[in-house]
Amino acid sequence: MARYLFRRLLLMVPTLWAIITVNFFIVQIAPGGPVDQAVATLSGLGPTASIERISGQGRSDIGAVSGAGQSGTGPKSASLYRGARGLDPEVIDAIKKRYGFDKPILVRYLDMLRRYLVFDLGDSLFKGNSVLGLVAERLPVSISLGLWSTLIIYLISIPLGIRKAQRHGSRFDVWTSSAIVVGNTIPTFLFAIILIVLFAGGSYLNIFPLRGLTSTNFASLSLPAKVGDYLWHITLPVFAEAIGGFATLTMLTKNSFLDEIHKQYVMTARAKGLTEKSILRRHVFRNAMLLVIAGFPSTFISMFFTGSVLIEVIFSLNGIGLLGFEATMERDYPVMFGTLYIFTLLGLFLTLLSDITYTLVDPRIDFETRAS
Repeated sequence: MARYLFRRLLLMVPTLWAIITVNFFIVQIAPGGPVDQAVATLSGLGPTASIERISGQGRSDIGAVSGAGQSGTGPKSASLYRGARGLDPEVIDAIKKRYGFDKPILVRYLDMLRRYLVFDLGDSLFKGNSVLGLVAERLPVSISLGLWSTLIIYLISIPLGIRKAQRHGSRFDVWTSSAIVVGNTIPTFLFAIILIVLFAGGSYLNIFPLRGLTSTNFASLSLPAKVGDYLWHITLPVFAEAIGGFATLTMLTKNSFLDEIHKQYVMTARAKGLTEKSILRRHVFRNAMLLVIAGFPSTFISMFFTGSVLIEVIFSLNGIGLLGFEATMERDYPVMFGTLYIFTLLGLFLTLLSDITYTLVDPRIDFETRAS
């Protein structure tokens, strides 16, 4: 097992490198980057305050250069960007230097790889903080949301799937299947809006807060009040994110148990006089849960990385999903690549954790033998 884990850890390196490399070159050559946005702002498409925010150097640098001369078409370097007409070429050069685009793309790529080897994710272009600091600040929100959603999904879906397998074909099975399929067809963002309208002061009840993870006076509350306030705020986001995950896990659990129940060893156990509860607990459960355990990384990743983006945007939760969304809209490349780097690492380690859990549930599985 140790050699298998070592090989898997080594395999993570080229996998991580390939994902980062492909995304880097795709994003870098795409139009609408930070230089394009800064040029557009300086050309009069945005307020003067945005010039200082984007350039990060104030009027004494780019702003002063832009006032030095905005007549003429500028050299070839300026014409590479939309809206560059009428801007002094020194302005374009200052903007490119500010964002690191004065270097060739290969140099920027190698510099990023060197920094990522020591986990230096750089600084945000627009937020004025390090990427690692932004991620560390917002990661607990996304982890909290993902863990609660995944926990609720597993606590409901696994018992429900087992019950459906035991009563396969009954009215209970039909009605519960219809309910979870309907819940699965409703988009996450639409269900979140429905919850807001019904329970967050939209048009009916005003039970839960509309935004945020805690109240403004959270720091002054007692410990029981803090727990209650936190649960009060997180109820709607967690429920909205979890609703789409019930169908897959419930049907996976049901089908896994149905497949095991009809195997020969179950018939043999029944012939020996064992009760159904004993057969289910001692024999079927361990074998049927292998597929369910294998699906944990994908379930958690979908909750953490995919579903959380819309939920965090709708409920104004300052998590990784909202951070990535803002970085994409602003073309904040260090934040985009930094969050991608962390997401990929977490995904790879969760997949490895799934394999380890496999062997804990069923010691008969030997990945090292299979790999050899």
